[in-house]
Amino acid sequence: GAVYRRKGLGSNMEIRQLSAQWLAGDEDLSQPFAIRLRVFCDEQGYAPDMELDDTDKRARHLLLSADGIPVGTGRLYWKTKDTVALGRIAVLKDYRGCHLGQRIVEEMVAETCRMGAKRAELDAQCRAAGFYRKLGFSICGPQHMDGHAPHILMEKFLP
Repeated sequence: GAVYRRKGLGSNMEIRQLSAQWLAGDEDLSQPFAIRLRVFCDEQGYAPDMELDDTDKRARHLLLSADGIPVGTGRLYWKTKDTVALGRIAVLKDYRGCHLGQRIVEEMVAETCRMGAKRAELDAQCRAAGFYRKLGFSICGPQHMDGHAPHILMEKFLP
């Protein structure tokens, strides 16, 4: 498989094996939750009770592991009969710059296609909109605040 390397950060991090695991809302979500709490609460200042919500119970959760270590996550759930919402996409700080966020989104879009959705939607932090644009998403709603960070609704139509 591909070797993932971090570029330009003065680090020699090399990831030899990536694995993606899907978890249902009634399974043990402690690892995805730990990643989300670290990224969204510890780093970005969101309240834990805002981060973990009732949607988690009906969502499918992706856990991405690098060489056996849980390093990234995201969740998806049906929003309408044709649309699956992607969200809570996070990569631990030490593993950023290795293209793992891209891998998470690609895996989530593939799963959304497997589920039969016609459209994927996400509510992106505005500072990440360019990242999602490169992965085929386009803006489909006005800028708005979610907590303390500006967000923008984005969509991708699926084959």
